Amino acid sequence: MTRKLFGTDGVRGEANSWPMTAEMALKLGAAAGRYFRNDASHGHRVVIGKDTRLSGYMLENALTAGLTSTGMNVLLLGPVPTPAIGYLTRSMRADMGIMISASHNPAKDNGIKFFGPDGFKLSDEAEAEIEAMVAGEIRLAQPQNIGRAKRIDDGVGRYVEYAKTTFPARGRLSGLKVVIDCANGASYKAAPEVLWELGCEVIPVGVSPDGRNINERCGSTHTEAAQAAVLANGADLGISLDGDADRVMIIDEKGRVADGDQIMALFAGRWAEQGRLRGGALVATVMSNLGLERFLTGRGLRLERTKVGDRYVVERMREGGFNLGGEQSGHIVMTDYATTGDGLMAGLQFLAAMAETGRKASELAQQFETVPQLLKNVRYAAGSDPLNAAPVQAAIAAAEARLDGNGRLLIRKSGTEPLIRVMAESENDALLHEVVDGIVATVEAAV
Repeated sequence: MTRKLFGTDGVRGEANSWPMTAEMALKLGAAAGRYFRNDASHGHRVVIGKDTRLSGYMLENALTAGLTSTGMNVLLLGPVPTPAIGYLTRSMRADMGIMISASHNPAKDNGIKFFGPDGFKLSDEAEAEIEAMVAGEIRLAQPQNIGRAKRIDDGVGRYVEYAKTTFPARGRLSGLKVVIDCANGASYKAAPEVLWELGCEVIPVGVSPDGRNINERCGSTHTEAAQAAVLANGADLGISLDGDADRVMIIDEKGRVADGDQIMALFAGRWAEQGRLRGGALVATVMSNLGLERFLTGRGLRLERTKVGDRYVVERMREGGFNLGGEQSGHIVMTDYATTGDGLMAGLQFLAAMAETGRKASELAQQFETVPQLLKNVRYAAGSDPLNAAPVQAAIAAAEARLDGNGRLLIRKSGTEPLIRVMAESENDALLHEVVDGIVATVEAAV
């Protein structure tokens, strides 16, 4: 079944433009409500969280109208991290969870992510069924069965208390100075509170959301703010989250950034030594650096690769019984603790490694030498398909031939923006730039 609404992480787009309109949100709410409310009984419930975007109010209200029209009772949590929705959907015995967020995208964008009653993101098949229902006739509830909606004030508090339980009970963090950059997003209350209650001296950055400044020159995609704060305050560590707090970048005391690959390498090595790494493998996407794969192989561990998207990582983890996975971009999935990427909990695990080993962040954050990797994006017009152009296909084939035995090439469409992503890896720097620049130029000519 072809999907037009759903991308790699729910439905996403520019606010007040298709598909991120109030009308479409209402239809999605009604379709999802009917999909999960498959019997005539009353009492079904859904939890809805959001980040700090101005358009969140509009989409929250529209979703609520659609959901209640099919008999779902709606619990509105306000701004909470995406992983909190996965946790609270299960702990509050909800039939489904919804997160309104465009993650690391700018404030003008927004998105809608759906979670099943198990707290995991929906499969492609479930999303396709909901999309088909949007296009058809949705059966509404009888007047006496229309749902109710109410605000829940303790959603953040519940998540804070749970997040603290994932930190080793024997460890306290008193004496550690930690910068936490919340990207003016969904974690602006929860993350500093968790760190402070665990004993840290907390230096908050990006905790003044105004509806328009989410991810603006801060957060995991703009780590300069956290890096500067670490150096200016002599901090031991920086934890830089994105707008919905499912991604993280780590900044050591020298101001250097460790991405998701380095963080996963640290966790995989430690968990393997402790007998905690299930299946002897780490699950990551095709974007993860070849250096990570070599690091794991050298320790008798495997790297299981998936297509891009943290939910594809999670699907493979569940299929194979693995408990650690993620993406280079900073999604760190630890299914012992959470059903999706959780930047704060990943930060806590990094702090646990520091506390347990007595080593500085700089000694833990660089686990392997990366193979030089170059990624460039080409924006294209909606509806066009430059990758099918004959000159582009010829350029890709020629590049693959040149890289054979000297690296690897990955060309893909973004699942969240109209971008062609051109990525290559090679220890031959000149070849790396020639290959990527050549394909980018050809794609740009075809756009």
